[in-house]
Amino acid sequence: MTLLAVLLYQLPPIQTRLGWRVDFALAYIRGVVNPVGEVPTALPPPEVVVISRAEATPTAAPVTVEIPIAEPTAGATSTPTPVPTPIPDAASLSAPLWEKQDANNCGPATLALYLRYYGWEGDQFDISDLLKPQRADRNVNVEELVHYARNRAGWLNTEFRVGGDLETLKQLIAAGIPVMIEESFQLETQYWPNDDQWAAHYNLVTAYDDASQTFTTQDTYLGADRKVSYEKLNEYWHSFNHVYIMVYPPEKEQTVKSILGPHWDVDYNRQHALQVAQEDTERNPDDAYAWFNLGTNLVYFERYHEAAGAYDQARRLGLPQRMLRYQFGPFFSYFHTRRMDDLKALTDYALQITPNAEEALLWQGWMMFRNGDKNGAVANFQQALVENPFYEDARYAIDFVQSSQ
Repeated sequence: MTLLAVLLYQLPPIQTRLGWRVDFALAYIRGVVNPVGEVPTALPPPEVVVISRAEATPTAAPVTVEIPIAEPTAGATSTPTPVPTPIPDAASLSAPLWEKQDANNCGPATLALYLRYYGWEGDQFDISDLLKPQRADRNVNVEELVHYARNRAGWLNTEFRVGGDLETLKQLIAAGIPVMIEESFQLETQYWPNDDQWAAHYNLVTAYDDASQTFTTQDTYLGADRKVSYEKLNEYWHSFNHVYIMVYPPEKEQTVKSILGPHWDVDYNRQHALQVAQEDTERNPDDAYAWFNLGTNLVYFERYHEAAGAYDQARRLGLPQRMLRYQFGPFFSYFHTRRMDDLKALTDYALQITPNAEEALLWQGWMMFRNGDKNGAVANFQQALVENPFYEDARYAIDFVQSSQ
């Protein structure tokens, strides 16, 4: 009977129906055997971090790390564009044919809706088969979704930016361009004892209405044409650095450039997001997401020591248990500042939450490599490839370590 059950479970229709239940049971058992606690705080005790635009000045103990935030300036590659014309008080785009996401598949499913708006004829599985061939893979990054759209729907243009705001969403929708965002989401079920039920989610925004102060979203989990208040969407969006994806026909590129203005320049956009996060930390020093966003934008500019200080503060304030399933800036910052104890603590924690997370396996491998364990590093990189056979970062890592031996 056991053998028959195992064989039947391999059938795709049965696995589709039962897979999430098996996954839930295994996660719960892991949580009972190895209870999930808080995201580890910095090891060893970190320096005090002071964020300021002022020039760094000599200070007495405790040591402070200054993070001067420059005003963003348009890069040499940016071109002057006209100021966007005023938009109406409400705008609504036709909703693409809705489909409910498969387990752990909101990214591919939402991108499928987005591409379908422009006449694409695929579904979420055409995307997930390439980006997350293992159904249990719980995360697809913004960069992966953008890469898919650029290479598999190349007749459309695809860009993403960070530090977005509600006005930008409205401007794009008024111009006939839906917008895809990544945001936080509250799960309905506890997957382990003491589960905080916080997770990431993608959403497609297709309408706005100033009178009711609501956006309309196409939510692959909750349903089509969901009304979300401006305030609530902005709150949920905040935990992911206000990142947004734009897919549009080539003939609308000048329109997009006009809406983005200097933010068309990627470095300008990131510097602006850095300044916004800085201001958020000053306005609300207890906002862990603001500190995390600050760290993420500093990582972009390879300011790893300052980024590590920002992440230290976010960890002290407290982060959701699944945060490191979706965002990996702390791994970069602690690796490049040679804080291997912190990198080990965070990758261990991330793998306790998500044992098949290829990104955590990759960075734990790099930690082992930095500590001299090349065989252990390669084993981790190889396991990352088992979890996602298309994970090019793991292939690069294997080649790098093997060529260094």
